[in-house]
Amino acid sequence: MIDSSGAHVVLTSSSDENHPPENITDGNNKTFWMSTGMFPQEFIIRFPETTNISTVIMDSYNIKHLKIERNTSPNAADFEPVTQEELEHTEGHLQLNSISLKGCSATHLRFIITEGYDHFVSVHRISVKT
Repeated sequence: MIDSSGAHVVLTSSSDENHPPENITDGNNKTFWMSTGMFPQEFIIRFPETTNISTVIMDSYNIKHLKIERNTSPNAADFEPVTQEELEHTEGHLQLNSISLKGCSATHLRFIITEGYDHFVSVHRISVKT
């Protein structure tokens, strides 16, 4: 399982100084990144080296539809789709999601939030199972 062991956020589509993107990989689900409204929203996580990923664990709030893409390039470009998920609405509670990536390899993962249950969404923690 990898939490923040070298993985870090290299890009987000929005940022709030009170809830910065680095909270996504700090391993603490009490801290979080929050979008600034409007969709789509996205963020990209880079691993220190190409990593085989069986499952992504994501703690979030108000995300309705999510796409995950990957690449194995040293640059955050030329992504290919891995999966799309419709996430359950959990009013007043975090969405605790385990998303299978079926052992794909990646240097970067791009998370694209295409729809939310509200104007704002938050991502509290991302970890991966290898």
